[in-house]
Amino acid sequence: MTQGTGETLQQLIDRTPDLVDYFYNDAVAPHFSRAAVAKTAPHIPPAYTNWRDEQRAWYETAALLHQSHHMPELFVEGPDALRLMERLGINSVKNWTVDRAKQFVACSPSGHIIGDCVAHRLGEQKFELISGMPVIDWVHYNAETGGYDVKVIKDEPTNINTTGKRINFRFQLEGPNARKIFDKVVEGDAPEIKFFHTARVKISGVDVLVLRHGMAGHTGVELSGPYEHLDKVRNAILETGKDFGIVPVGTMAYFSTQFSDAWMPYPVAGIFTGEEMRGFREWLSATGWEANTEIGGSFRSPNIEDYYVTPYDLGYGSIMKFDHDFIGRETLENLPVEKRRTKRALVWNREDVARIFASQFGSGPRYKSIEMPITNYSWNQFDEVRNSAGDLIGLSCHAGYLNPEGELISHATMNHGHDEIGQEVVLTWGEPDGGSRKPHVERHEQTQIRATIAAAPFSAEVQKLMRSSTSAN
Repeated sequence: MTQGTGETLQQLIDRTPDLVDYFYNDAVAPHFSRAAVAKTAPHIPPAYTNWRDEQRAWYETAALLHQSHHMPELFVEGPDALRLMERLGINSVKNWTVDRAKQFVACSPSGHIIGDCVAHRLGEQKFELISGMPVIDWVHYNAETGGYDVKVIKDEPTNINTTGKRINFRFQLEGPNARKIFDKVVEGDAPEIKFFHTARVKISGVDVLVLRHGMAGHTGVELSGPYEHLDKVRNAILETGKDFGIVPVGTMAYFSTQFSDAWMPYPVAGIFTGEEMRGFREWLSATGWEANTEIGGSFRSPNIEDYYVTPYDLGYGSIMKFDHDFIGRETLENLPVEKRRTKRALVWNREDVARIFASQFGSGPRYKSIEMPITNYSWNQFDEVRNSAGDLIGLSCHAGYLNPEGELISHATMNHGHDEIGQEVVLTWGEPDGGSRKPHVERHEQTQIRATIAAAPFSAEVQKLMRSSTSAN
């Protein structure tokens, strides 16, 4: 059976002579479509105040981020639920107790990432997968077709949800004062929760699941519970947080959080090639998330596989455990070191950035504009990164501005042997031939931006937090 009715993703691929060209010029990323924005905007504004101060809040006081509308969820339950998760995920399940969450990562047989998400173990044979549409679809597909004794419930994002509501609300409370607010808003004594562990609490009489989480080096928590109690819990947190400088965060600042924790969201799913993945492509719709993969930037290749990544490339090597038989294990276990890339931050040269801003005035040449706080203009962006000799040594992907640091940075996958921190590189900014046909990309000329390789995450405090997270996966 297919995910929906009508044309399948495989049929779309079969009738598309150049898939990369289609994704580069004609596909519209799901989060960026006008319809998606229109249906989400009534719930969460672009900013409650302004995105710069909202960014500062999770560094200086406390921020409340609203995650209730844009992330899909999948609930998996049944006698074979753990076996299904073990087969699909690169993560070990040996330490996956019911009070732990995982950064769940799934790969194709070729070892390329299909997607990642946060996964809660709600019971011995019950799991909740949050965000990451391709990996959620992959688990859903295998649950239906793989002979597993499980049942699934998929909860779509608000912009495509036909029920008019979600199953759960979800908030992220983040910042140096987050713990103080959490301790005060929870009824009774607030529990001590290890990083990426979970606990149950009550807030205003509502049962709330707490995930000890963080993105800016602080004791942050993710809070979820029944959707009908969204306003009650949110209002309680905001009221309690008044004395601690809490700031509600809109969508502009929210989607820039990745530049604090170096998470690289929604890589191009490694599903568009390979006979082993044909069944999945025939199950997926030609109008679904995967079919609307968007590619942009200065790097162009006719081969869609050049846009794929492995767990090593995104920094997931530390959570990949070869203690179980998962899809893609053989390939990844035997992947030569020289073919493994490293995730790094690139700190953009301020003079070159100022030159691009200056090009927007006068008669030209006009370089690709730099929007803020999210600088990348394609949902999957790939900009060439070269060394002083002109060799292509990496790809710059998600880019953005962090007001507290006062820097424009991007996250890049650097080739083996070309990832030395402190090395100066050159990034090609803008698309060739005046730009693609994407309607939000204006006519422009390419230019170069100098950048310096730095650790990812960029913040030393977040690096410390990330190191402590590896034991949870």
